[in-house]
Amino acid sequence: MADPTPRHPAAAPYTEGNSALLGLIGAGIGLSRTPAMHEAEAQALGLRCVYRLIDLTRLGLGPEALPELLASAERMGFTGLNITFPCKQAVIPLLDELSEEAKALGAVNTVVLRDGRRVGHNTDCPGFAEGFRRQLPGAALGQVVQLGAGGAGAAVAHAMLAMGTGSLSLFDQDPARAADLAAALCARFGAGRAAAGADLAAAMARADGLVHATPTGTAAHPGLPLPAALLHPRLWVSEIVYFPLETPLLREARALGCRTAHGGGMAVFQAVHAFRLFTGLEPDAARMEAHFAALGESSAG
Repeated sequence: MADPTPRHPAAAPYTEGNSALLGLIGAGIGLSRTPAMHEAEAQALGLRCVYRLIDLTRLGLGPEALPELLASAERMGFTGLNITFPCKQAVIPLLDELSEEAKALGAVNTVVLRDGRRVGHNTDCPGFAEGFRRQLPGAALGQVVQLGAGGAGAAVAHAMLAMGTGSLSLFDQDPARAADLAAALCARFGAGRAAAGADLAAAMARADGLVHATPTGTAAHPGLPLPAALLHPRLWVSEIVYFPLETPLLREARALGCRTAHGGGMAVFQAVHAFRLFTGLEPDAARMEAHFAALGESSAG
């Protein structure tokens, strides 16, 4: 009689080299697709991976908890951490080293924990650029308005200027933060390339495109980041929020006939770069993109 017990190949013995323990620190991150993307890609490459959410909102914590959270992750043997709103800048003083990109941006979204050291990277910048190029090929970049000058905003602004934006007008709830980012951008890319905006309506009227880099449009921060009346059909509109994939801003823009780019592009390609840093393995970007799309069809986050 045949043995009914299913037979599986013997699992490889556990070693640190064939496993990864990862986490995401941020507020209101319960719907993030990042864990599923990393775990699926690791499985496809034969790597054990567990990815955990460390949601400050659920824990009743703020960025002031970062020192304790990083120390705990190190003690528990985490391979690395992704960092998101509102911690991308607050985490910097707690790190031993920054990549050149993270240093230039003043924001970190990826921390590699290795050999007792914390090394900060920024994969948002190349991730946004890749998603933008794929969704808005040939977009006019003469004059661009950007909403948001925080951690994600810094990465997006650097990406826009690196892609050739002629003039970037920055708006933020904290005008001083917009002015500081504009000064850093001009120092890196040339005088006059970026400025803190003073009149949003005037800037929008002459803009070729709008980049939205704040949490507005998510479940935790519903609504539009600017008055809908400021949108016009000549604009392209690029979003960093990806849940929902069609934000209220993108819905309004599409109704006017604007070309649009959803935040999924940045979400996927920042994860591609982060996975490489965490594991040393080369991920399949197309496979990660397909998995992200499948998550949209089968789950909420």
